[in-house]
Amino acid sequence: MRIPAHSVCTAIRDDIVSGVFERGSRLTEEVLARRYGVSRVPVREALRTLESEGFVVTRRHAGACVAEPTEQEAADLLEIRMLLEPLGAARAAQRRTEAHLKVLRGLVRLGQERVRRGEGEDLRSLGGWFHETLAQASGSPALIALLTQLRHKIAWMYAVEQPARPADSWAEHGALVDAVARRDPERARALATQHAERATAAHRLRRPPVHTPGAARVRTSQHPVNTAGVRH
Repeated sequence: MRIPAHSVCTAIRDDIVSGVFERGSRLTEEVLARRYGVSRVPVREALRTLESEGFVVTRRHAGACVAEPTEQEAADLLEIRMLLEPLGAARAAQRRTEAHLKVLRGLVRLGQERVRRGEGEDLRSLGGWFHETLAQASGSPALIALLTQLRHKIAWMYAVEQPARPADSWAEHGALVDAVARRDPERARALATQHAERATAAHRLRRPPVHTPGAARVRTSQHPVNTAGVRH
């Protein structure tokens, strides 16, 4: 069985985002290949992709390491998202399909139902699926890729507080879907801007842990490589 590089890339990225591989830690091909049960070839390809995305840097005499973004770089990500998410919403209003609308409306119903029942455990994941679907509805592969990468990097750098009034947040989602359904790009853009501004205020920068010399910098948990669709 040959594990494709994109599956290895996803596994390494997930482990970086979740903190399994901490900022500044080395990422050696041999160790990663053993960890994920693959050869060094897909690991090498995955590291190149992750370097292009900004998760990995190559250092002289050290090789591939997890990047250590500055506070300014982290702040820039939120600002970029403030520009791109409204654009994605406007494009979605112009290009969405009925299938996109069905999924978006279903997610809003689920979110609002969870709020009414006081079941907030999976509201964050539902919100993530909502924004992912909204991006897909834009019909722009380049924009989808940028927004996906932004979501990963923001989740890596920031902790997000639950909204004090989750019902308001899901009402905003519902209004946004209505604008997309009516094919009203300017309304969708304005609502997405307002929603992104409120969401940004809930983000708190993650502080890297302080280590003593010689301390281990890789945790024991790991994300499995997704082998779905891999040819045997």
